[in-house]
Amino acid sequence: MSKKRKWDDDYVRYWFTCTTEVDGTQRPQCVLCNSIFSNADLRPSKLSDHFNRQHGGVGGHDLSSLKHMPTPSDQSETLKTFGVASHEDALLQASYQFAYLCAKEKNPHTIAEKLVKPCALEIAQIVLGPDAQKKLQQVPLSDDVIHSRIDEMSQDILQQVLEDIKASPLKVGIQLAETTDMGDCSQLMAFVRYIKEREIIEEFLFCEPLQLTMKGKDVFNLFRDFFLKHKIALDVCGSVCTDGASSMLAENSEFVACVKKEAPHIVITHCLLNPHDLVTKTLPTKLRDALFTVVRVINFIKGRAPNHRLFQAFFEEIGVEYSVLLFHTEMRWLSRGQILTHIFEMYEEINQFLHHQSSNLVDGFENKEFKVHLAYLADLFKHLNELSASMQRTGMNTVSAREKLSAFVRKFPFWLKRIEKRNFTNFPLLEEIIVSDNEAPSIAAEITLHLQQLSNFFHGYFSVGDLAEASKWILDPFLFNLDFVDDGYLMKTDLAELRASGQILMEFETMKLEDFWCAQFTVFPSLAKTALEILIPFATTYLCELGFSSLLHFKTKSRSCFNMSDDIRVAISKKVPRFSDIIEQKLQLQQKSL
Repeated sequence: MSKKRKWDDDYVRYWFTCTTEVDGTQRPQCVLCNSIFSNADLRPSKLSDHFNRQHGGVGGHDLSSLKHMPTPSDQSETLKTFGVASHEDALLQASYQFAYLCAKEKNPHTIAEKLVKPCALEIAQIVLGPDAQKKLQQVPLSDDVIHSRIDEMSQDILQQVLEDIKASPLKVGIQLAETTDMGDCSQLMAFVRYIKEREIIEEFLFCEPLQLTMKGKDVFNLFRDFFLKHKIALDVCGSVCTDGASSMLAENSEFVACVKKEAPHIVITHCLLNPHDLVTKTLPTKLRDALFTVVRVINFIKGRAPNHRLFQAFFEEIGVEYSVLLFHTEMRWLSRGQILTHIFEMYEEINQFLHHQSSNLVDGFENKEFKVHLAYLADLFKHLNELSASMQRTGMNTVSAREKLSAFVRKFPFWLKRIEKRNFTNFPLLEEIIVSDNEAPSIAAEITLHLQQLSNFFHGYFSVGDLAEASKWILDPFLFNLDFVDDGYLMKTDLAELRASGQILMEFETMKLEDFWCAQFTVFPSLAKTALEILIPFATTYLCELGFSSLLHFKTKSRSCFNMSDDIRVAISKKVPRFSDIIEQKLQLQQKSL
């Protein structure tokens, strides 16, 4: 590790002052153009070179003469009284705005000084002239400056979120998931849902690496330490929705045990976006073998570069649209349905390719029974994809998700009755095969057995969000039958009063369910609190899945050692940094250092 240089008051002769980072690193800043340099440049030769080249001056100013000069903040306050931004304010604002856009677009920090600024200077020289070019030249956009700007904006956004969490009238909901980035580092991501000003807000909370092992206790320690670091009690959490490996984040994992020990009131739920795993576990032997055959075929084509190139060339030669297959993955729940559909649609072409390559997978792939099983799996996983897609949105709560799952499971009896009558309307790809090959009797028995097992598993596996009859007034307080509510229920009077209001009825008909109950917080606080305690918990880890997609833009092969916690917060947070406060604080620090 390189030695850190120290500031010397004698350096003011070159019109430089000192700025100190959070970690104590001292960096020189030019008073004339406001440029900030690295700690390695904190030496007379570098400072003198900048002063002579950029400002054409002669050194020799002492500390006392520099202190008597008007400070940037003094000039700023004078100009603000006339409604004009000072030159220093404008430079800082331009620097922060560019850093903000750089993070939002998930670009590397070096793009500013290597591409954007040179292009801007050339454009200014050609279109606006040399004076405009000189002004643009003074905007600090170095790699280190952009990095520090993003860090400051990230801390401001985090501070806003933490203030909202502390001010929330109810306990917050947490969404937690884990993934592995490009550098084989395990990343834990969290989102938070809370109430602010009669509205439920969903915000990014953190993305932190798991440094050593990835056990449930390690996840809990990182989760707990985040709240301790920011002086927030873990009791502020009312629910945690998890997803990931069973050893780390499942309902019976060490993580859940630690959470329950620390805060027993916290409700733990598991993401409802993964019914595919449940379906796979219930597959009969023949159907499971068919699924594994599909995986082996894809690995044969995509896992070997020569085969993949030959596969693309083969499809181009025969003029078929699909030339690229998706990889089969365990964690991405939409992959199976898409893969199975693509394989079925390209069945004949893939069979020809396997014959051409003399693959030992040909015998199993061209079996008639395999094609029938493939059609059923493609149809079934397509239904599951549609179910998952319907739950992929912000604001999804456990009650709404449970309703969608219940509606899906209620279709099973109708499907079973139709299959008994050899009616495969709900499975269009399978119906196409059955009509042509007359394979109905054998496959009907297998489908019936599988759907019956699947229905039983669904009923026992997804219990979250299942409301008791006496609590269903939360969904519709106006149509709910009050006879289901016990007369000793203290809020029954409030419910009767709420139902008598025509204005509140209009609000219910025009607002989302969560917003409606937030709006009733001041009028019927007991009803609103009871309803929102059920609606706030997350039902899925959909936001974390979106965050992991953004993670791919930050952690690449060329940026594998990059710590992107601050960048990803600025990129995906809905909060906007308070630029005026950040710039004012920056100018005050500069004034104190003079």
